[in-house]
Amino acid sequence: MSNNDIMKKLRVALSLNSDQIIEICKLVNFTVTKSELGDIFRNDEHPNFKKCGDQILRNFLNGLVIYKRGPREEKK
Repeated sequence: MSNNDIMKKLRVALSLNSDQIIEICKLVNFTVTKSELGDIFRNDEHPNFKKCGDQILRNFLNGLVIYKRGPREEKK
């Protein structure tokens, strides 16, 4: 399963739109544009298809944790 497939499945399972994904990435200070997301979610054979890199997926998952659970509490 590719990173693109994981992103597509999470997007559908969590009912996220592009604006929400952009906001989730901003939570971890990672910038991604709507056009980049569109290229990632395209079909493999489409001429503008872009392979989702590990960095995009990693930052999205880290942002998703903050989005769902809230920011991490500092240990004392």
